Amino acid sequence: MSASAAAPTTSLLRMEDLSRTFRMGEVEVQALRDVNLTVEPREFLVILGPSGSGKSTLLNLIGGMDRPTTGHIWHDGEDLAVMSDDQLTDYRRRKVGFIFQFYNLVPTLTAHENVQVATELVPDPMPPAEALAMVGLADRVEHFPSQLSGGEQQRVAIARALAKRPEIILADEPTGALDLKMARHVLSILQKLNAEQQLTVILITHNAGIADIGTRDIRLASGLITHVRVNERPISANEVTW
Repeated sequence: MSASAAAPTTSLLRMEDLSRTFRMGEVEVQALRDVNLTVEPREFLVILGPSGSGKSTLLNLIGGMDRPTTGHIWHDGEDLAVMSDDQLTDYRRRKVGFIFQFYNLVPTLTAHENVQVATELVPDPMPPAEALAMVGLADRVEHFPSQLSGGEQQRVAIARALAKRPEIILADEPTGALDLKMARHVLSILQKLNAEQQLTVILITHNAGIADIGTRDIRLASGLITHVRVNERPISANEVTW
């Protein structure tokens, strides 16, 4: 039996001795070093760290967009590290919803059409109009990205991720391009999806002011987990400040 087949399956995600090294010419850069971490179903995990700490690398591995150099990362007992390209593609399509800092909307498509693109990838999607209504954009479905504010565009991106009915939402600096008011609005939607839709949310940020909205936060520095904190009483997103 392989090591991956023997992995425990009680956690939604389990990382064991996870490392990622990049080669730049003659130099090797170790972005992650022996990360051991579990993520439970319906958890809201905030991953904190400065630029270069390895947090985006970790998110890419969790999302099946990259493979570790060494170590294992299990989802429901299946090791992403040894999956085929087709298996990773299926995992990304069915299990993971992605939210990025700069929205990644198609400028020539309406909000409805931007969400619809994602729904065509999965067998049982949420109707785009329903997903947009869940993020407060029922009256913006026919608007193009250029007709929306930054906060509204990010909400379209959340609806696009939500419409696939994923198990996991991965949010990469989702408030990085927003002011505090819009950031609070976006974070409140993520909290609501975590609480009401029971989605597992993993959010990465360099902003320590966001840490208290999660049920747990970890801190990365130089590719290592330096701190883990369980948050017994997460604050409302409307209380976030920086």
